[in-house]
Amino acid sequence: MELSVKATPIKKSFLTPGVIVLLVLVVNGLIFALLRFVFGLGAVTNLNNQYPWGIWIGIDVAAGVALAAGGFTTAALGHIFHKEDYHHILRPALLTAMLGYTFVALGVVIDLGRYYNIWHVLIYWNGNSVLFEVGICVMAYLTVLYIEFLPVVTERMMGHVRLKGSFARFNKMIERLVNLLHRNLNRAMFFFVILGVVLSCLHQSSLGTLMMLAGSKIHPLWQSPIAPLMFLLSAIAVGFPMVIMESMVASRSFGLKPEIDVLSKLGRFVGPLLGVYLAFKVGDMVIRETFVYLLDFNLQSIMFMIEIVVGVIIPLRMFLSSSVLKTPSWLFTASLLTIFGVLLNRFNNFIIAYKPLYATEAYYPSIGEISVTVGFIAFEILLYRAFVMIFPVIGQPHKTYSPETKYAIRGTVR
Repeated sequence: MELSVKATPIKKSFLTPGVIVLLVLVVNGLIFALLRFVFGLGAVTNLNNQYPWGIWIGIDVAAGVALAAGGFTTAALGHIFHKEDYHHILRPALLTAMLGYTFVALGVVIDLGRYYNIWHVLIYWNGNSVLFEVGICVMAYLTVLYIEFLPVVTERMMGHVRLKGSFARFNKMIERLVNLLHRNLNRAMFFFVILGVVLSCLHQSSLGTLMMLAGSKIHPLWQSPIAPLMFLLSAIAVGFPMVIMESMVASRSFGLKPEIDVLSKLGRFVGPLLGVYLAFKVGDMVIRETFVYLLDFNLQSIMFMIEIVVGVIIPLRMFLSSSVLKTPSWLFTASLLTIFGVLLNRFNNFIIAYKPLYATEAYYPSIGEISVTVGFIAFEILLYRAFVMIFPVIGQPHKTYSPETKYAIRGTVR
């Protein structure tokens, strides 16, 4: 008998004290979201003509897109580079990316003044607009993510189509259709994986292009002609730490043993990726001589130093240590610091570094904005919990038998 890892639905109780707390946060966020749609942005947010965006764009959208990068980085590692050891962590990474991008889309909808016109991007094309490229790529990649997740749904349905009553006669037909869809999706999945990687690279970098176009409104520490490359590199670097963090939190939540061997191997990629990102970051500062702004000792310089030291340099050193990679608590800490660094980078770019030309006062997020953001995060966690309890997403130890063992068992039974 051998133990292998097989994705199966988690059989646990959905309601826990933590889930109840998350439900309260979700309800609180939904109340403020409803008030926003009924009474408008001004009734809930501190946004105005000088500050047209706040944490709904800086955190819900920009940071959400970056932190969902684990989907395309892990898919590329498993499917394109054929690293078979990582196949059973692809589904949790895919689910995290799918839910992340779903809430990114919702974040855009709730932040738009005329949210009911969001469909215009599909009809009125503007090839010269960065926002158009971001919008089209995000919608296309979100569609690809749902297609990539379909085999998980069909796998769950195979052999479990049991309609009752007068609908029972359709069971065999639906079962055949599910099996046919499952086979064809698996054959075409390589195409969707490549398409997803391309689309992700496009819109991850285009968010940097958006900030580059803001010109003098962005503080020189973050304003750079290579901002698109920096946004892409940071998204790639945070992809694997997000997968590690999600896997370890899920294992702890459901009482499973973390797959530290696989996660340690995954962590070996993070150090070099962070090193490349840091090299471009420092090189850009040296070439443009923007390091002089660090001597100003103001909010911008302090936040920049926290972003680089805490969010890049410290986790970089940790991921290059073999002892850290083999210790679950240290590996989790290094991943969390990397996630914090990218989250802070997006927050700094869109909130701290952004200063309108004619601003009369600073922007501070309102209680309503914070409530909606926290509610979105809580809702995403609850959906993740529900998905892994319904569909075969998380790998669990599964008993397998060699042919000789099976023959011995059959002989014993006889």
